[in-house]
Amino acid sequence: MTNEELNTALYQKMFAEQDTYRAWLLAQPPEEILKHTYEYTVREDILLSLEYHDLTDAQATALLKSPTPLADVFKEFDHRETDHMDQIFYAMEERADDVLEAEEKQRRVLRETPVYRYPASYAREHDELEQYRASHKANMACKEAIEAAISAHYSDNRLGKQAALEVIEAFGMERTMYVLANTVRHKDWDGRISQDNKRWAMTIPVYEDKNQWGDDRNTDFVVDKSHPGLTDLFVDQVRREKLLRTPLTDEEIQREAQRLLTVLQAPKEPNSPNGTHFMAQISPDFLARASTKDTDRLMATLPFRSITFSGLNDRKGHFVLITKGEDRSQPLRKLRRSVRKDLQKTSAKSATATSKKHKQEREAR
Repeated sequence: MTNEELNTALYQKMFAEQDTYRAWLLAQPPEEILKHTYEYTVREDILLSLEYHDLTDAQATALLKSPTPLADVFKEFDHRETDHMDQIFYAMEERADDVLEAEEKQRRVLRETPVYRYPASYAREHDELEQYRASHKANMACKEAIEAAISAHYSDNRLGKQAALEVIEAFGMERTMYVLANTVRHKDWDGRISQDNKRWAMTIPVYEDKNQWGDDRNTDFVVDKSHPGLTDLFVDQVRREKLLRTPLTDEEIQREAQRLLTVLQAPKEPNSPNGTHFMAQISPDFLARASTKDTDRLMATLPFRSITFSGLNDRKGHFVLITKGEDRSQPLRKLRRSVRKDLQKTSAKSATATSKKHKQEREAR
């Protein structure tokens, strides 16, 4: 027999063997069939391999001597140490990484999609419907994320601060605040939303956006699946996070300095734990926002030579301390204006003016 004839004979014998095995398997109960799934699959792969590869004459002849060559080859394969499970795990890792990459890409798209504040009618007139639709879609996704975050982080009658942080991370501060302002505006009648948050919402521009039937498109991104009281707490969280991320102004540094001076001047006797210093706690919110330069400027404004900035072992927070011999009647020093901040303000005003000019030119076209 030629090599081709030997390999063909072997394949036919194995194929017949597999047919017999398949017939037996199909006659078994479902539980028994499941137990043999792996064996059946590998036997099919052995047949497939023989279709694409030829054994030598001696190899084919040797296997043909067995009454069950297919079962023999399966047993040989089953006893071998292979990287099969490693390959399965690698595939699992790669699939998970692909999903994570796709999710991150989607988050990046949502974060980077600009907030489009004008209604569809304006977008249509100015050939900006694509930007409008992308922004509207992101607004709705943000609304759903807020509802999911409130649901996930509310427990024991409190809303965890991570709720606001994860939505801000996914959609950015501007869109999160825009969706919340739109929500609060639509719930102006609801007493469970604080008056302070209602006043804040009115400072965020949200244009009326009616469709051809008079329905309000802005209702698409109103947070309505969460309890209004929890929505109000979420608004508080986002506004606080916005504040903490906003650089301190000269006026705020001066105001904190004046507060500290008042506290230092109030007691008649030293109020430090060991009774050697007068002390006042620096506002935690101030420290959360302050840069090193802000803290330095605060300290320079207080008129004391012995002033130090320190933590205390038995108390939370950070404090300013002065020795008991200091003259506490001194007024604050004048805060030197930051040249850098003045330049930044001038640059921002120039950019705003340029933006307005371009907008007016675009509207005039």
